[in-house]
Amino acid sequence: MRRAKVLMHGTWAGDILEDERVYRFTYRAEYLKRANLPTGQAGVRAVSVTLPLRSEPHESPILHPFFDGLIPEGWVLAIAERNWKLKERDRMGLLLVCCRDPIGAVSIEPFDEGTDER
Repeated sequence: MRRAKVLMHGTWAGDILEDERVYRFTYRAEYLKRANLPTGQAGVRAVSVTLPLRSEPHESPILHPFFDGLIPEGWVLAIAERNWKLKERDRMGLLLVCCRDPIGAVSIEPFDEGTDER
């Protein structure tokens, strides 16, 4: 089982978990509480239109397409595979090593087990 933090504009929005059968993205309760505020007053938005704000997990047998789209392609992917000895099919591994500082509002950080949970 592997787990990562999903950050939206630097704010910890939720967690993505990979286990043997499913990928599960769940928004943090603290993040959802801020969703009721107007955007200009520290309100928050969903990380993707395909992953709307809700307390129930978003589950998928494959890595959610939004997160898969953060993974680089082409020669950048080849460099990542070679440097970190990852296979192109290891989408969670690639997400963890390649998506700490992607273009856009969402970034991924490996989950530190010492981090305070929900």
